[in-house]
Amino acid sequence: MKEIYEPKFVEKLFDNMSSSYAKMNYITSFGFSERWRRHCVAEIEIEKGKTVVDLMTGMGECWKSILQQSDHNSKLIALDFSSEMIKRATLNKAKFKNANIEILNENVFQNSIPSQSADVVISGFGLKTFNDEQLAALANEIDRLLKPNGEFSLIDVSVPKSKLLRPLYLFYLKKIIPILGKLFLGSPETYKMLGVYTETFGNSKNVHKIFERPNFEVSYVAYFYGCASGIKGRKIK
Repeated sequence: MKEIYEPKFVEKLFDNMSSSYAKMNYITSFGFSERWRRHCVAEIEIEKGKTVVDLMTGMGECWKSILQQSDHNSKLIALDFSSEMIKRATLNKAKFKNANIEILNENVFQNSIPSQSADVVISGFGLKTFNDEQLAALANEIDRLLKPNGEFSLIDVSVPKSKLLRPLYLFYLKKIIPILGKLFLGSPETYKMLGVYTETFGNSKNVHKIFERPNFEVSYVAYFYGCASGIKGRKIK
């Protein structure tokens, strides 16, 4: 199981999924993925003229919500280590011609963003691909990136606790999604991994525990009966 968290494994997985990821992400979340991203961004009131870092940006699915709160003095730095996702993010950038967007094809743990340069850090649907050690490193990195009083909001899909929803959701993840992966990519194993990651991840309560540190104010957030969850917080030192 340890190898599924190796950066090269995850990078290759998302490179392979990039051509159908937007469609599959919408399907696997029953159409809620866009709404959950909006909610994630809306957890923070982003002031105009601020610098926002979007970690594990994918194809830039959170950009629209972020940029709605921005102006010409604002800056969005988008980072992802999947070169195929970054190619699609670069194409997506053309939709936001008046926005100041910098795209970085870099690993979140080895990036060129200066320390204490971000007012806000956002991340949508990247948490489940990290183990506990990596989540602790992610907390360290967000701490490094944020200015004092900077804020963060992170979200991912989760396994609901409901006795009705949980078995149906897990059946969908384990059985239906691989079939859809075969239809779209000819490879059920690729999308089967989304189910593996999600079931192992469970929800963001463990993330919340890891992010609880003296210089963070952090709280747990659940969406739609626990089908998605995340954390939001502020750097106080």
